[in-house]
Amino acid sequence: MVRQMRLPGAVVAASLLLTLAGCSGTAVPGADPKPSAPRSGSPAGDGKPGSGDVLPGLVTAAVARSKLAELKVAPVGTMAGYSRDKFTHWAQQGDKCDTREVVLQRDGTDVRRDAECRALSGTWKSLYDGSVVTDAAKMDIDHMVPLAEGWRSGAAGWDAAKRKAFANDLTNPQLLAVTAASNRSKGDQSPDLWQPPDRASWCQYGRAWTTVKSAYGLTVTEPEKKMLTTMLDTCTS
Repeated sequence: MVRQMRLPGAVVAASLLLTLAGCSGTAVPGADPKPSAPRSGSPAGDGKPGSGDVLPGLVTAAVARSKLAELKVAPVGTMAGYSRDKFTHWAQQGDKCDTREVVLQRDGTDVRRDAECRALSGTWKSLYDGSVVTDAAKMDIDHMVPLAEGWRSGAAGWDAAKRKAFANDLTNPQLLAVTAASNRSKGDQSPDLWQPPDRASWCQYGRAWTTVKSAYGLTVTEPEKKMLTTMLDTCTS
């Protein structure tokens, strides 16, 4: 056995700290021509979608079914007092990038941005309708659970900080880049009133909606729960 040189305890400790620091570095948006989105604490550890998914933080269909069963069922809440301004967005995420630009970068391919972090070019495939877009101006950032729907199902009782977190959530599958046409067709409707025209997206849509409502303790209506069950039934596993 080869003897190793003993080092002073302080040197070993310093070396260990440097090693740990090197393993926890986070990419900063704008640091290179094709930066990654900031880490957001998702189950994958990098705020990016898992294999086969276009949304981060998605649970499996089996877990989504369990979460759906646990959600409180309640009638549609009132819109009294609602305003989009009560959900601060888009929040700054660092290096001149706001939440919208971070999601455009995350969800696109070969995205180029200017010095102000605005997307100049790239390719995006919209989950809801399957459309492929190369003009960032034609893309909207959709809130999976719309702000108004959040208000009706529990957010009316939140403080400003929690509403801001909900509106800028990069950890859960709450934000995604979709065509402006599909986003505006959806509006603030729940799954029983609007479903993505591309049925191939229903599994992810049902999993995402359920994940977000569970994460924030929001309620569902009976028709909403029934349609979410239908969507989850389209999952192959």
